[in-house]
This record gives sequence, structure tokens and C-alpha cells, in this order.
Amino acid sequence: MAHRRSSAAARHLHFRICCGVSRGVMQACWDAAGEVIKAWATEGHSVALPGLGTMRFGLRAASVESVNDVKTSLIKSRRIIFTPAVDLKDELKNTAIQITCIDRNGEEVRRVTSTDDGTVEDPDSNTSTGGDSTTTGGGNTSTGGGNTSTGGDNTSSDGDGD
Repeated sequence: MAHRRSSAAARHLHFRICCGVSRGVMQACWDAAGEVIKAWATEGHSVALPGLGTMRFGLRAASVESVNDVKTSLIKSRRIIFTPAVDLKDELKNTAIQITCIDRNGEEVRRVTSTDDGTVEDPDSNTSTGGDSTTTGGGNTSTGGGNTSTGGDNTSSDGDGD
């Protein structure tokens, strides 16, 4: 029986052959990039990830009628919002999705391949999924600003209605 490399070892060898950069150097670069991304994103910037898209931090918060009622206790959750690059969305749209169903014995029961139109969900769309929510502007300020909302109970600072 021939000895087979683990998939991680094979990927590492493939990377070394293709790129000529050691794993340690790549790890140091990746770690440094991660620190820069965290610093910029936590300062309120949208961070470009070349070839992938952009990421930013967002909030889900209850809406209030008056700016005088704004307080941090309205924040329901913090989240990371990723917006894929157009090329990445196009690639996803054009990629067939295959689902394989396997029974308890490991036998394939069914295999299906996507025939949908390839619609890719857009996290930045302004469609609402509930309530009578309406987003009416806002913006970033050095004091924490954000979006102000009027309307229903299901309004969030990023306008997605969740």
C-alpha cells in the first residue's frame, strides 16, 4: 500500500511549490493583515478584502421616535457584514450546487444538482423582512453616530429590517 500525504501536508507542499513562500512567512502576513482589519473595522471603516469584497461591523438595534431616546441599551446585537465583490458573486451565481443525501449506512440515496437561477442574496439591499420599518438616513459621526430610524419595531441600523 502506497503512503499518502495528508491533505494538509499536500496543500502545504503545493503552496510551497507554487508560491515559493514559507508557511511561517504566510502565517505572519495573515496575522498582521488580521490585526489591521480588526483595527480599521472597529474604528468604523469599511475594509476592502481584495478579490473577496468588503467587511464592516454593524448593529441590530431597536428604533426610537426621538433622538433624545437614543441609548446604548437599544443595541440588540453586534455583527459583521460582508459584501462580496461582483466577481465573487458572479462566480457563485455560475457555480452549480450539488446536494448528496447519504443514509445511515453511508450509501448514497439521492443526488441533485441546482437548476435555480443562481440568485445571490444581497446583504446591502434595502428590502425589509418585517414590521413597518423605514430607515430615514443617519450617518457616521466621531461620537458613535449611526443610522437613525423611524417606524416599526423591526428596524435595524443597517436597514435590513432584522
